[in-house]
Parts: sequence; C-alpha cells; structure tokens
Amino acid sequence: MSKYGSIPTSSSSPDGPPPGSSLDFISRAKARGASALATRRPWRELADPGALALPRGLGDAYLRARANLAHFSMNYAIVVLVVVFLSLIWHPFSLIVFLACMVAWLFLYFLRDVPLALFGRTIGDGVVLAVLSALTLILLLLTGATGNILTSLLIGLFLVLLHALLHRPAENIDEEAGRWYTPAPPPPPY
Repeated sequence: MSKYGSIPTSSSSPDGPPPGSSLDFISRAKARGASALATRRPWRELADPGALALPRGLGDAYLRARANLAHFSMNYAIVVLVVVFLSLIWHPFSLIVFLACMVAWLFLYFLRDVPLALFGRTIGDGVVLAVLSALTLILLLLTGATGNILTSLLIGLFLVLLHALLHRPAENIDEEAGRWYTPAPPPPPY
C-alpha cells in the first residue's frame, strides 16, 4: 500500500499493460501493423477497370509507374506476398519455413523498439538485416522450393509492374509520389 504523498515506483498506467510485458509488445505490434495497413488503398480503386489504359510513351509509362508504386505500395506488397504464399501451398515444409522466417523477421527486425543485445553487446540493424537475409536464403535453399519461390516472386513483381504501367493515376497522386522519389537538383553552373 502506498501512503499519501508517496511517489509511485511503477511506470505502468492503469489503462495499459505494464511496459516490457508480452501484452505491451503485442499492443505495440498491433499499433504498428495498423499504421502500416493505414497506407493501404481501397481495393476498388486498385481494381477499377475504367482506370486502365495504355501509356502514351516511355515518359508517361515512367510517371505512371512511379505514381502508382507510391500510391498502391501496401496493396502491391500484399499482392506479392499472396502470390508467394499461394505458390507455397503445394510445398508445406517450405511454407512452414517461410512462415517461421517471417516471424523471425517480425520479432527481430520490424517490431523491435530497442537495439538487439547479445551477450551484453548491442547488435546494429545492418548486422541483423544481413544475418536474417542470409538465414532466410539458406533455409529456403535447403527446402528445395527456391525455384518455386523465385518464380512466384517474379510473377508477383510482373503483375505489380503491369498494373502500375496500365493504371491511370489520379491527378492528386503525383504529389504523393514525390515523397518516394525526389530528383537530384541540377549541378550549379560554373
């Protein structure tokens, strides 16, 4: 029991889980996932057949691809992941390895707030990225479904690029594309 005027020693709030607990981690992961999915565009906008047309030239194709890749980036990522997932249904062991690698990526790279420490030493994000990439590649090579995974990635990327080139972007999308691509300023004249 605390007495009147004492300073509480716990930093937990009565309306949330205590920091460092698994519930706190889950609530932070849900918040990050919700903020990532908030950038997803409506599927009706993505699949609008009235917005499909051939580009007028290479410049128009480049501008369309740039604008659509920025505007529909979360939708495109979901499409590629679904294509890879569907290709692994016929390889259940590879699917289990793929899901285990995804969980490792989520916990060790994407959902971490604090630096990873091992044996009292802090490990940088670059090292974590390199180790997870190598481990994922090695494990997927050992499952024997590497060709299947690469083929499904290429199919997913082809579908994304085809849609990005054929979908006419709205007029307000070009400003959004600027946040992903900023051209280098021209060199100063001498």
